[in-house]
Amino acid sequence: MPVYDYKCKDHGVFHELVPVSDSGHTQKCPTCGELCARVIIMSPHIPAIDAHTREAHERNEKSANEPVFSTLASRDKKHGSGCGCEHQKEKKSKMFYLADGSKIFPSQRPWMISH
Repeated sequence: MPVYDYKCKDHGVFHELVPVSDSGHTQKCPTCGELCARVIIMSPHIPAIDAHTREAHERNEKSANEPVFSTLASRDKKHGSGCGCEHQKEKKSKMFYLADGSKIFPSQRPWMISH
C-alpha cells in the first residue's frame, strides 16, 4: 500500500498508508479526528534550483527528442587541427634522408630502425 499525504486545517500535513482504491477518499486526522483531503506536496528542493541550472535541465529535456542533422551548410569550416575538414594544412615530415639513402627521424623514436 502506498503512503499518501493529507492536510488538516489545524494540524498541517500528515501521512497515511492507504490502499490505492481509497486514495481519493478523505482520511481522519490522527490528532483531532477531523476528515481531511489528500494533497500533493512538491519536493522542496525542486524550486530551490538556481535559474541557470533549471534552464540547463529544460534545454537538455527539450533537445533529448530532437536530433540534429549535420549538413554542409551547418558545419563550421574553421575547426582546429585534426578535424578532418578540407582546410587541413600540409604537415611537414620530420624525416631526413642520409647520403647512403637511409631514412632517419631525429626528433621521433630514436630507437626505431628504418626500413
